[in-house]
Amino acid sequence: MQPEDQKSDFQQPQATNYFSPAPVEDPGVASEPQPVAETSPAVTPAPAAPSEEETPTPAQEPAAPRQPEQEPVQWQAPEYLHHEKNPLWFVVFGLVVIGLTAAAIFLMQSWTFALLIPVMAVALVAYSHRPPRMMDYVLSGKGLYINDTLHPFAEFKSFGVIHDDHEYSVVFIPVRRFRPSLTVYFPADKGEAVVDLLGVRLPMQPLKLDAFDKIVRLLGL
Repeated sequence: MQPEDQKSDFQQPQATNYFSPAPVEDPGVASEPQPVAETSPAVTPAPAAPSEEETPTPAQEPAAPRQPEQEPVQWQAPEYLHHEKNPLWFVVFGLVVIGLTAAAIFLMQSWTFALLIPVMAVALVAYSHRPPRMMDYVLSGKGLYINDTLHPFAEFKSFGVIHDDHEYSVVFIPVRRFRPSLTVYFPADKGEAVVDLLGVRLPMQPLKLDAFDKIVRLLGL
């Protein structure tokens, strides 16, 4: 049993007399109309326009610095080095040809190679007497122009500079494996401009003359 002074959590509902008569209104007395509250249509507030400070701006990536275009480098140079040959050179060259021919006959016993050696010697002498042509070179951002013939940088994988016999030359190493390298001579006053322009587009590697090049330069070919 709960004490009487403690209220219950649940209160009993009051009894309603459903049988009592409903109040009857007097027809002679007009009832005052009840004021109807006016309702205004609901207005949805328009969203406020964002201010300039709150307006989100798309993220802009910083533009890559544009590399300044270098001026083309122009010069003229012979297509190869020409050495004047004295009579002693022809005597030594003739002895070398005779020695190679004798070795082909008596040591190698190859008559075909023995006949090929004099033919090659005559062609070499005729080629060495031909004066070198002066070539027009233009080095630009597109590649190397040799007498209006463009050699783009995509043909080469690297380059190197060789200083030999007071002459400077740049050697282009081709991408293709069995393609010969391209040697271009240039004057000393153009060397810095040539190396700077090539160094931006091709890797530079140290080069030196191989045994065959040294023999060719020793013979003055």
